[in-house]
Amino acid sequence: MEPVTVGIIGIGLMLLLFVLRMPISFAMAFMGWLGYSYLSGFGAGSKLLVRDFFSVFSSYSLSVITTFILMGTYAFASGISQRLYRASYDIFGQMRGGLGLTTIAACAGFGAICGSATASAATIGKIAYPEMKRYHYDDSFATGCIAAGGTLGIMIPPSTVFIVYGILTEQSIGKLFISGIIPGLIMAAIMGGIVLVACALKPEWGPAGPPTTFVQKLKAIGMVWEALVLFLVVLGGLFAGWFTPSQAGSIGAVGAIAIGLLRRSLSWKAFWEATIDGVLTASMVLFLIAGATVFGHFLAITRIPFELVDWINSLGVSRWTVMIIITIIYLIAGCFIDSLALVVLTVPIFYPLVTNLGFDPIWFGVLIVLVAQFGIISPPVGVNVYVAKGLAPDVPLGQIFKGAVLIGMGIIITTVLVFLFPELATWLPKFAKW
Repeated sequence: MEPVTVGIIGIGLMLLLFVLRMPISFAMAFMGWLGYSYLSGFGAGSKLLVRDFFSVFSSYSLSVITTFILMGTYAFASGISQRLYRASYDIFGQMRGGLGLTTIAACAGFGAICGSATASAATIGKIAYPEMKRYHYDDSFATGCIAAGGTLGIMIPPSTVFIVYGILTEQSIGKLFISGIIPGLIMAAIMGGIVLVACALKPEWGPAGPPTTFVQKLKAIGMVWEALVLFLVVLGGLFAGWFTPSQAGSIGAVGAIAIGLLRRSLSWKAFWEATIDGVLTASMVLFLIAGATVFGHFLAITRIPFELVDWINSLGVSRWTVMIIITIIYLIAGCFIDSLALVVLTVPIFYPLVTNLGFDPIWFGVLIVLVAQFGIISPPVGVNVYVAKGLAPDVPLGQIFKGAVLIGMGIIITTVLVFLFPELATWLPKFAKW
């Protein structure tokens, strides 16, 4: 068979393994090894498998994944998320829809030190849902705020998806982090605006909470100083070129531990559980990268990415038409495949095409994260929706999806803005020293 035919069959079989619930990392590694062995020989395929797994797990540059994930787990164990929500509540809680706005703001704040959409939704949701329930918020609206707000965790840096994209494409992780700041803040603001407009039109969705004084609001700002300092040290150090991404993650993890000790909110048990959770999560991500690396080498010898470039060029359509098609593919695929798995699966195919068309790889990284975010709240997979369902088991799944997609329209609006104004993603990275 022709290599391209083998590649198409390999992709189809891999998707079948996904449906059969084989772990995504193992499915990619297995099909990559099998396809490479078929085309180049069993010995070459076996050597590729061993070499790729060893190179991934022995790579110093990949330690950035572990350090930033540990930073997020230690931040949660130190109680930073609870203080973020309490502070946001004191500032916004008295407004109509204020608790929804509080949830969005707290997710944005925790996302700045976490990097995971599901962790942001689960962490803030544990605090937010009982409060919204207590003030008689609409169930669909309340859970939708949690599910959609949690997606900010992978846009506002640090972000595990940005890290994986940077590793796969050999782009600067520091610049990718910085590129997500403006789109992330815009998205948070748009989601907040949707909350306020929805509650203005439907007051019963989000009744106002008790008022707080100006002094209470000032004190609330003081409650989140540690999260602000942690964010500024990590991202500011990367921006100024003081340390590498791996060093930044290590400093952030140690800083989160130090905050917990200073606050006396980090117990030995919580520290140990956070460490185990962080290591397990990091191992999962590393296995995904290793599997994607093997599968990527298989795709390379099938020449599918290069044939795709030649085919697109032969169509004679504009490069923006091609990018719109790619975006639609990501939006549809994101409904069925987890965001991280989607990135490691598709970047080796689309990245050569995108760079060949002359698009900025940093801008493309931001675009991928944006459309992957919408998949996190879209049926049927919508992992953040299932997180919200776990927090509110009495709320029908369809109602949660309805509320999440409503608030998640902020993601679509932000995607359009980044399409129309690429500088939103590319302007800040131009000033980065690292």
